[in-house]
Amino acid sequence: MEIRFTTKEESKKLQEEAFLNLSPAERVINFLRLSEQFMQFPTTKPYDTKDNFVLELKKNDK
Repeated sequence: MEIRFTTKEESKKLQEEAFLNLSPAERVINFLRLSEQFMQFPTTKPYDTKDNFVLELKKNDK
């Protein structure tokens, strides 16, 4: 793990460059992995699917 001290602008530029270096398929896969990780955060907000696009990810425990 590497720690860098950069400005917000520099950090954003590095993140954007790393993202643009990914292939379109890798971008989708990374998005789905990130979405799955967000599901682990506890929330008290009710789950509302009305008028929203919902992508449900189900774990495959094989």
